[in-house]
Amino acid sequence: MTAPVKEPARRVPGWLKVLGAVVLLLAVLFAGLRLSVLPGLKDLFGTETRDRSGPALLESIQDISRYEAASGNFQVVVDLEKDARFLPDAVRGSRTLYVGAGTVDAYVDLGALDEGDVRVDEDRTSATLRLPHARLGTPALDPGRSYAVSKQRGLLNRLGDLFSDNPNSEQAVQKLAVRHIGDAAKESGLTARAETNTTDMLEGLLRSLGFEKVRVTYGD
Repeated sequence: MTAPVKEPARRVPGWLKVLGAVVLLLAVLFAGLRLSVLPGLKDLFGTETRDRSGPALLESIQDISRYEAASGNFQVVVDLEKDARFLPDAVRGSRTLYVGAGTVDAYVDLGALDEGDVRVDEDRTSATLRLPHARLGTPALDPGRSYAVSKQRGLLNRLGDLFSDNPNSEQAVQKLAVRHIGDAAKESGLTARAETNTTDMLEGLLRSLGFEKVRVTYGD
C-alpha cells in the first residue's frame, strides 16, 4: 500500500503580494479620508495643525489724509464655467459657484486741499470749503464670509488635481467677485453718502469752534 503523494504548496508570486499590500493601503487611506469628513467623527489619523509662519515684517508706513466717510457691504454670487473645445464637460471642463462678500469704502481726500479751497472771513464767523468729490476705494473681499458653494470638474480636471497643488484654484472666481462688487459700488450712491457725511462732520466741527455759517462744496 503506497502513501498518497502530497502536492507542493503553490507559492504566491512576489509582485502579487506587493500589489495586494498597495491595494490594502489605498483602501485604508481612502476610508480614513471618508471618515475624516463625516461630522461628529475624529480624524482617523489624528492630524494636527501647526503654524510655523515667521514673524510679520513692517515694510513701509504711509500717511493717510483720507476721510473715510462711508462703507458699503456687498455680496455677489459668481457662476464661472470653463468649457473645452470638442470635449464634453464630463471629460474636461469646470463650473464653480462662489459667494463673494466684501466691502468698499468711499472717502474724501482732505490732503488735496489748496490754500484757496478754504476761506474764512475776518470775523471768523463764516467759512467756505471746497473739497474734491468723494471717491471709491479698492473693493476688499472678506475671506471669512466668502465661500465656494459647489465645484464641478471633468475627469481630466480631477486627475490633474491629484498631481498638482494649486493654491490659486479659486483665484479666477475671486477676481470676478471683486470686479462685480466694485461695479455694484459705483451704482450704489456710496460716494454721494460719503459727501453728505463729510459735510455734516465739517459743519459740526467748525460750529463747535465758533463758526456760525459753514458752506461746503465739492468739485474736481
